[in-house]
Amino acid sequence: MKIAITTSGNDLNAPLDGRFGRAPMFLIYDSEAKTFEVVGNEQNLNAAQGAGIQSAQNIAHLGVKALITGHCGPKAFRVLAAAGIKIYNTSAATVNEALDLYLAGKLTEAASADVEGHWV
Repeated sequence: MKIAITTSGNDLNAPLDGRFGRAPMFLIYDSEAKTFEVVGNEQNLNAAQGAGIQSAQNIAHLGVKALITGHCGPKAFRVLAAAGIKIYNTSAATVNEALDLYLAGKLTEAASADVEGHWV
């Protein structure tokens, strides 16, 4: 299963980025192969609007089934949910810490967005 994790770095020790739509990158972890790739999100960093929706569509196209992030707004949440992607919010410091929490079953699936749209 593919898991997307918001980050500003290029490896498992990179910091978790608390934003979804405007995260600089997504680390896509394949839990079966135990490998990962990093996908840039540059087009949405400075978008005037729609960053969350576009980011959600981008990771859905990658076959992601779960998202681990700090926060997720309402429009992105709706797109992710419609795509069958489960959302998990965490305050973990690093990608690896967030992934370990997820794999250990210590993260709770979000039932709704946890921030308003266009927050910083």
